[in-house]
Amino acid sequence: MGKPVIWITRQLSDATLNRARRDYEVIWDPADAPGSAEDIIAMSARVDGMIPCHSEHFSADVVAQLDPRLKIIANHSVGVDHCDLPSLKARGIVVTNTPGVLSDATAELALMLMLGAARHAVAGDQLVRSGQWQSWSPAMLVGKQLSGARLGIIGMGGVGRAFARKARGLDMEIHYHNRRPLNPEEEAGAAYHADLDDLLAVSDFLSLHCPATPETVGLLNAARLARLPKGCVIVNTARGNLVDEAALLEALTSGHVGAAGLDCFVTEPGGNPAFAAHDNVMMMPHVGSATVATRDAMGFKALDNLDHFFRGETPPDQL
Repeated sequence: MGKPVIWITRQLSDATLNRARRDYEVIWDPADAPGSAEDIIAMSARVDGMIPCHSEHFSADVVAQLDPRLKIIANHSVGVDHCDLPSLKARGIVVTNTPGVLSDATAELALMLMLGAARHAVAGDQLVRSGQWQSWSPAMLVGKQLSGARLGIIGMGGVGRAFARKARGLDMEIHYHNRRPLNPEEEAGAAYHADLDDLLAVSDFLSLHCPATPETVGLLNAARLARLPKGCVIVNTARGNLVDEAALLEALTSGHVGAAGLDCFVTEPGGNPAFAAHDNVMMMPHVGSATVATRDAMGFKALDNLDHFFRGETPPDQL
């Protein structure tokens, strides 16, 4: 019996591609373009499994047209909001993800965005890079200090906990909101807020680390932004649709929100060009997990799930 055939939709790490080619018949296009609905449907008749990213969307309409040959979707991501899970389950297609390997990398980027937003990194970089730094003043680019400030974290899964660990190194006071409180060892002194509004009221800095679900989409709206302390710094490395972008822009313009660090947006790719007018917003193009070590780990975890499946075993990260 021949090797299973898999489709790798994007440019994964060299180590991942090499291992995949060793164990599978691989279809992969180095052009590295997102797979369209038409691509996904057509490819489903040619492959036994797929390794997609969040750039490939398995809507209910797409799933209804998938060929019966396709048996497993081993996502190269933790988030699976690009997959209609009930529709895939109804078709008998196994879905997996890559939890537990990208927490530190994403938390590092969140820390960079928080520091950069708080200390005017965008404006400062532009000033020096443009050659316009011609003087100095004690009033120049005065930012918000992290040491001793209260950090609110929404979502204390793997990334949220990793971010809290790193923020403690900056002597920040950790507060969090979660579906349930952590055990005392995991909390490590953090204060739990069962009510989200209570967390917002004490958050000098606020970082989002929860998944996008019907309950969390639009979570940070105008009413909730208004509950934050004036001058709060907001960080989002989770999902763009957690934030009402129009409301955040208004809060930035009014000065109620002092700064923001954003790695994700409602529209991706592209982002929201309206944020570019604000030099107190530091932006990245959804690359929280983009380190060599983490990309290798994600790719290997996706392949581990495929290996288990094709051996007739339950994949460790089956959803």
